[in-house]
Amino acid sequence: MSEVTTETTEVKVNTQPQQPQKGGQRSDSKGGQRGQGRNNRDRGDRREKEKDPFDFKLVEVRRVSKMFKGGRRMKLSVVVVVGDKKGRVGIGLGKGDDVRSAQEKAIAQAKKNLVLIPLKGNTIPHEVNHKFKASRVFLKPAAPGTGIVAGSSVRMVVEVAGINDVLAKILGGNNKITNAYATIQALASLRSTRL
Repeated sequence: MSEVTTETTEVKVNTQPQQPQKGGQRSDSKGGQRGQGRNNRDRGDRREKEKDPFDFKLVEVRRVSKMFKGGRRMKLSVVVVVGDKKGRVGIGLGKGDDVRSAQEKAIAQAKKNLVLIPLKGNTIPHEVNHKFKASRVFLKPAAPGTGIVAGSSVRMVVEVAGINDVLAKILGGNNKITNAYATIQALASLRSTRL
């Protein structure tokens, strides 16, 4: 016959209360308390942020200077056109030390100055001729499929406004900024039914 032997092992349990750790000692190998390690950051950042409905286009970037006691101080001036492609459009100007900060300021200002444009399908309801300072712009509705026939800043404004078929002509000066302002004012003067 064979003998069966059984062994018993003793397990020692520490019955003393655990004292809190001092001076930045880690309690586990992951680098800190559970759930607070560098790999378990706030998951809210990972979620996709709500997409901004506005699209923007840079009209012009200029280097401007201001005289100070020690010499000239250079900054950048940015003009931006903002629109939601559903008939809302605005223009803003921002200044900053770099293009990024100036652009953010310009976008914030443009969102405060939005204008609602009455659309007739994918075009404007009637033709309009508008003057702003030295700039004069002429906008005319076009047949479906024509596309945007416009130059420089007028094209940018019309694209972000959501107008797909339009004919435009710049008749005044060639300053992009004043042409953009003239276009926005011309679109703002449109009426859904012509008087």
